[in-house]
Amino acid sequence: MIRKATREDYNAVWKIFSEVIKTGDTYVFSPGTSKEDIQKHWFSDYMNTFVFEENNEILGTYIIKPNQIGLGNHIANCSYMVSPNAQGKGIGKQLCEHSLEFAKESNFKAIQFNIVVSTNKTAIKLWEKYGFKIIGTTPNGFRHLKLGFVDTHIMYKPL
Repeated sequence: MIRKATREDYNAVWKIFSEVIKTGDTYVFSPGTSKEDIQKHWFSDYMNTFVFEENNEILGTYIIKPNQIGLGNHIANCSYMVSPNAQGKGIGKQLCEHSLEFAKESNFKAIQFNIVVSTNKTAIKLWEKYGFKIIGTTPNGFRHLKLGFVDTHIMYKPL
């Protein structure tokens, strides 16, 4: 089940967030990001936070927010995380589908991912399956903890 996150989900979301970022291979957040910082990164007032819950356990989460302020707020931006021990079970797919519906219901005209790490082939393949296109590449836009500098992509899907 996918539902709006509540304050009671904070610790479960932090667990997923910290596990995902500690590898330093898919998100710009420093692996040393503190638990207190998740408030501004995942629970700010200007974003909507959702969780994927199964058998009373939070296995995934995503945020959706305006990509820009003011005259750019008609394009959404999303970030998704799935617990490492729950990956490969279709949770990312369900989060993506939910975000597309929520974006449409919220009158966004498109979704744009600003930084998709080029080595994150699983994510790129998933986003392309749902109609996202790579519309730009930033050379060496990410400091991958194992591979060094790698490219990042901007991906976009009109709604």
